[in-house]
Amino acid sequence: MNRIGKLYFRYGTMGSAKTAMLLTTAYNFEERKMPYKCLKPVIDTRDRRNVIRSRIGIERECDWIYHDTDLYLYAKQLFGEQRAIVEWFLVDEAQFLTAEQVDQLSRIVDDFGCNVMCYGLRTDFKTKLFEGSRRLFEIADSIDEIKSTCTCGHKTIVNARIDANGDFVEEGAQVEIGGDERYIAVCRKCWRNKRIEQSSRNILPFI
Repeated sequence: MNRIGKLYFRYGTMGSAKTAMLLTTAYNFEERKMPYKCLKPVIDTRDRRNVIRSRIGIERECDWIYHDTDLYLYAKQLFGEQRAIVEWFLVDEAQFLTAEQVDQLSRIVDDFGCNVMCYGLRTDFKTKLFEGSRRLFEIADSIDEIKSTCTCGHKTIVNARIDANGDFVEEGAQVEIGGDERYIAVCRKCWRNKRIEQSSRNILPFI
């Protein structure tokens, strides 16, 4: 009987414990002797070693995903030449995948009956969808939001990029790796109000 797998996407803002959830899931699989693999796009260069690390300090080794990595061929090699058994693939920072790589993950699910669970951001600091996230929303079998709370009490939606003064940055490249010193998760209302406040500060008085 063929196994039936699923492609999962669990998304949330920065600081919503996405990576901690991935690592906890990996630990549970290990305890239950369930074969799995952890993967992560190499574009996240905060760690020089091939590890997935949570803000709470736990980490686990992973395989790098490069921009040109064919994930379907990667899995095919695992199952063929290396004779590996993998029931679950856990992918961190899935927003950095290409649309083609997400399609390759879906083929792993459909052809090999594996489960693929992706964790990542939905949108960038301009509230625009990342390429990998967009494709996951389009084709994932299961989509779940990992919720977190803004300082005002509302649900966080925006991954705001900040400068050294704590002001929101509105221009720049979509991808800029950083932690708490560079990003803050806020609700839509606080994001809008902060931008209005900044704009009013920058308007010179009429003389």
